[in-house]
Amino acid sequence: MAAARRIVVKIGSSSLTTAAGGLDADRVDALVDVVAKVLDGDGKGDGGRDGYGKGGANGKEIVLVSSGAIAAGLAPLGLDRRPRDLARQQAAASVGQGLLVARYTASFARYGRRVGQVLLTTDDTSRRAHYRNATRTLDQLLAMGALPIVNENDTVATDEIRFGDNDRLAALVAHLVRADLLVLLSDVDGLYDGDPRTPGTSRIDEVRGPKDLDGVSIGSAGRSGVGTGGMVTKVEAARIATAAGVPVVLTSASRAGDALLGRRTGTFFHRTGRRSANRLLWLAHASAPRGALTLDDGAVRAVVERRTSLLPAGIAAVEGEFTAGDPVELRDTRGRPVARGLVNFDAKEIPQLIGRSTRDLARELGAAYEREVVHRDDLVLLD
Repeated sequence: MAAARRIVVKIGSSSLTTAAGGLDADRVDALVDVVAKVLDGDGKGDGGRDGYGKGGANGKEIVLVSSGAIAAGLAPLGLDRRPRDLARQQAAASVGQGLLVARYTASFARYGRRVGQVLLTTDDTSRRAHYRNATRTLDQLLAMGALPIVNENDTVATDEIRFGDNDRLAALVAHLVRADLLVLLSDVDGLYDGDPRTPGTSRIDEVRGPKDLDGVSIGSAGRSGVGTGGMVTKVEAARIATAAGVPVVLTSASRAGDALLGRRTGTFFHRTGRRSANRLLWLAHASAPRGALTLDDGAVRAVVERRTSLLPAGIAAVEGEFTAGDPVELRDTRGRPVARGLVNFDAKEIPQLIGRSTRDLARELGAAYEREVVHRDDLVLLD
């Protein structure tokens, strides 16, 4: 933890806003104070030579994944609680996102640091070209000494809002920027073996793998009513990050400084996998399939066991409405998902391809049809 150079920090709505909605300036400033002092070492904040340095004075870089846009927009719109309908959630996000970034901008300016806003959707990050663009943007912001503030683009997102949290996004951003550490800040100081409000429960200091959580009751962490995440989503985010080679610290926002400085705090999740340089983690965990392809038994074996591309000859059926480049689910004949991939054809084109060889298709329909339906480089197997 202490040696981590590039760190992704995620903070939830309940740690930044009041229960009634609206930003709590003191809470935002408290977080910024900690982040700036970690970056600058002495806490005075030189901003990396007027905001254009490489990381902090101690070589550390921080990416902040911040919830709070919808919660920040509640009070200005006269809402006393988070709305359930999508339209009002998007309206609150539209108002609140500007307030959230303005507050961060003003607070970091006290330390001479500049921030850059990065809004992401799953569609932006599961496609190859968009994934590369997101990587370049974040890397360039860090290279120029600006601190990226990442959030989901809740003003236009649909499934992202319904799914409910930024914990998963933080895990994926940690993979995207090749982070050395992911810090998840909550309103609870770690993972407990039961409800932390119940006498007799104990905090789990370390998690080395899934077996360490056998028999552990993972309940909700949030109590403010303005956020959407809970302890379940944080543990899932830790699973995603550690499987990609990024260790995770889960602790409370009030102990953020301890986590960022490498002091023992909260729950530490050890790596369970190796770091990967590809974008398939996004495809597995951040994409929403727009349709499904049913594969015959031979195609399932080829895709799962031999890791080959999916050819038209192995498709038995198609469902859904999708266009080329969309994520689709690959299923066996019993309907079980076995893989997910980016499809190279529109849904309306595939019925005429089913069960046919690429050679026959090229001869009848043209050379454009002599290709894979899903290329192996755009395909990830599912557990």
